[in-house]
Amino acid sequence: MVKKPDEGHEGPERRCIVTGEVGGKEGLIRFVLDPEGHVVPDLAEKLPGRGFWVTGRREILEQAVRKGHFAKVARASVTAGPELPDLVERLLARRAGDAMGLARKSGALETGFEKVLTAIGRGRIAALIEARDGALDGRRKLEQRLRVAKEQGILGDVPVLDPLWADELGLALGRGNVIHAALIPGRIQAKVLAELARLSRYGRSDRPEQARADDAARES
Repeated sequence: MVKKPDEGHEGPERRCIVTGEVGGKEGLIRFVLDPEGHVVPDLAEKLPGRGFWVTGRREILEQAVRKGHFAKVARASVTAGPELPDLVERLLARRAGDAMGLARKSGALETGFEKVLTAIGRGRIAALIEARDGALDGRRKLEQRLRVAKEQGILGDVPVLDPLWADELGLALGRGNVIHAALIPGRIQAKVLAELARLSRYGRSDRPEQARADDAARES
């Protein structure tokens, strides 16, 4: 049995059908077969049927699709098309966005450069969330302010996360493109960080040319 490095975790263990590694469910993605034999992502782990677990990284899922691992484990003819990794990415991004939307509704999220700067100064920030396609200048200034706040004893280590694009952040938060956001400490903090980390681990593909063109049109 091949163990993952986090083998000391608590909770049920699952085996990746590609790597053979065994570890906690938090590092894997569950899939099931629908009645027609199509491989379906089950990110919430609630769908009925036998689960097929894959390490939650894009390259591992791509390997599962390319080399027919689902069919081998199911011992049946199944459909797992090349579009499956992109579908999983979109679903993970949606879950991360939904979590951030809940944080905003509960008052646990600040957006905009000035509001984020104020949150840092007050020591009320659990994570700095930056759009992947945001300008580097503003991000550098906020990260510098985080370092100063840590040196002053206002804050400890604050993660800087950037798994979502500006339009995805904006859609999740019900406004135009969002570049900077501050997650405020609270009960929903763990859920938001877990979903963002899950998307970050999976890895994101480059934006399609059309998406980049749409971004440029919005900015003009």
